[in-house]
Amino acid sequence: MLLLNATYEPLTTLPLRRAVCLVLREKAEVVHHDSAGACLHSATMTIDVPSVIRLRRYVRIPFRTRVPLTRAALMRRDNYRCVYCGRRAETIDHVQPRSRGGKHTWENCVASCMTCNHSKADRLLEELGWTLPVAPAVPRGAHWRLIGVIHDGDPQWAAYVSEPAA
Repeated sequence: MLLLNATYEPLTTLPLRRAVCLVLREKAEVVHHDSAGACLHSATMTIDVPSVIRLRRYVRIPFRTRVPLTRAALMRRDNYRCVYCGRRAETIDHVQPRSRGGKHTWENCVASCMTCNHSKADRLLEELGWTLPVAPAVPRGAHWRLIGVIHDGDPQWAAYVSEPAA
């Protein structure tokens, strides 16, 4: 389920159980129902499964200066592709190996396939003659709060979640 703020800005995704609880406690309202027409039944009521819900009261989200570095966010930034060969990425590689003083930061981490990660090992790109097509950088923008929403989301969410052009 996609959760929207009172201003219709996307906040996050949440499990069905949490979404239904928010709706039943009247803290949120249903904006769109499940496109498959699924229903939940209890002894006394039946409700349509929501796909998008909106909070009734505005929730202030603190401004973050930097997007947290997570595996999901890094894979999304690199489009689930190995930066070295372009195949499907399975691991995270440190451009400057941690054994050589490299930090675990956005600017030093890239998505990599298992083969390239093992081939590179703890060597520098210059030692292998490899280059990066694009320098790794910190992702910017509010849409990074919704990791996975854009990639795996319900088509009904498209009106509320729009990924800015890169």
